[in-house]
Formats: sequence, structure tokens, C-alpha cells
Amino acid sequence: MPDSSRPLAVVTGSSSGIGAAIAVRLAESGFNLVIHARRNIRGLTETARSIASVAPSALVVSATADLRSPTGCRQFFQAAVARQTPSAWVNNAGADILTSAVASSSFEQRLQLLLDVDVQATIRLSRMITQYWHDHFTVATSPASKPCVVNVGWDQARLGMEGEPGQLFGTCKAAVEAFTTSLAMTTGKQARANCVAPGWIQTSWGTSNAADYWHRRATSESLTERWGTPQDVAEAVNWLVSPAAEFINGQTILINGGRRYYPETSTSRVED
Repeated sequence: MPDSSRPLAVVTGSSSGIGAAIAVRLAESGFNLVIHARRNIRGLTETARSIASVAPSALVVSATADLRSPTGCRQFFQAAVARQTPSAWVNNAGADILTSAVASSSFEQRLQLLLDVDVQATIRLSRMITQYWHDHFTVATSPASKPCVVNVGWDQARLGMEGEPGQLFGTCKAAVEAFTTSLAMTTGKQARANCVAPGWIQTSWGTSNAADYWHRRATSESLTERWGTPQDVAEAVNWLVSPAAEFINGQTILINGGRRYYPETSTSRVED
């Protein structure tokens, strides 16, 4: 039977890849979960099954919402807090502009989609949950560990990357990182806010490109000489929302195995 005494974590964009790995890892650590997708019901169901296999007593609520709009964010938020007050909120949802039909759209269209999902939805939901914590948590009712928001950035947002992908993701993920720092300064003693910035993570895109230029680049740019995995990111998030990271606030943690700033293939041209 689901255990309502477990704390609740919300993970947006958790129907596959990094988001699914985060949700499963948090369930292993003792959280109930609200998992989310825009329309990937099959993936969301698979994530719920994976959670059930590692944490049979976890309560799992699946929700679909289009986070591109204020209305979608508000409806999802209301559904997420309806059963239980979350103590961890992970804004992982991001627009797929590399492998979806949107990949052939104009630069401006792809930028707008990233701004809507990766930036504005992250900001809206972060502000909603931190205000909710401010209104509902008191000294007497606060959890042992301060509630925590974790947003998802990109390790190359600070360094830059050539080509349109770098211009698109770098711009938007730098905004996420800057917002997270300011959010942490705003929430004060009430809650924590941190950012994880993955490097080359072998999600479905990385798997399909594992034998070509991108594989060589991913392995050469990391000091560990390998792709990162969704589980690498999940472990970092799991730590950040735990009491062990109580003193970590307003930080961006790069999940990239240690980065070589100049890859061995630096003279190769990256296709736009």
C-alpha cells in the first residue's frame, strides 16, 4: 500500500531520460512522487512502473500538463500539491529542439520554445512552490530539512559553445542558473534553491549519436573520458534535496566528470 508518511517530491519532465532517472532515484530514497509529461503517456507509465519496482510503498501521481503557458503551469502546480505538500521540487522539463519535429523550425521558433519551457516554466513553478512553502511551513511544521528546489541548467552555459545549439541552449540555461541564484537569495531561511548543470549526458540523443563526432567530442571533453548518464545527474539531485546538503544553497553544480575546456576535436566544425 502507498505510504503517505513519505515526503513528496515533484519532478517535471519525468517520462524519460534524466527526469525519469531522478524520479526513480528519489523514490529509492524514500519519497512519494508526482511525475509529469506533456503528452508522453507511455513514458510516464514506464517511469511509474520503474518506481514501483524499486519502491513498492511509494505513492506515485502521474500528471500531464503543457508547461508552455501560465495556465498549464498553474493547473499542474495545483494538481501537484493537492494530496501532500512537496518538500522537493525538480524543474527538469525542457523543450526537445534536437530530435523532435521542431528541429527543422527557424532559430527564432526554437528559441521561443526554449524560453517558454526551459526558462519561463521553471521560473513560474519555482516561484509558485517557494511562495507555497512560505505560506504553509512554520517553525512548528517545517520538515527536518529545508524544502529544496532544483533547477536544470547546462554546463556549457558559462563557457559557450559554437553553432546554433550553443546559442540557443547557452542563452536559456544561463538564465535558469542566474534565476536560481536570485531565488535562493530571495527565499532566505525558508527554503533552498540550487541548480544542476549536466554536461554530455547519454540520453536517447546521445545513444543515437554515440558512434560519430559527438561521441568523440563527449568523451574527449570530460576528464573521465566517458559520457555522463542520467543516473549521474539523479545522484546529484538526490543529494541536493537531502538533509546532507542542508548547507548547499544558491549553487550550480556541474555534472560533467570534470571538463576539458578545449576538446581534442576543437578544430572540427560543428554543424548548425
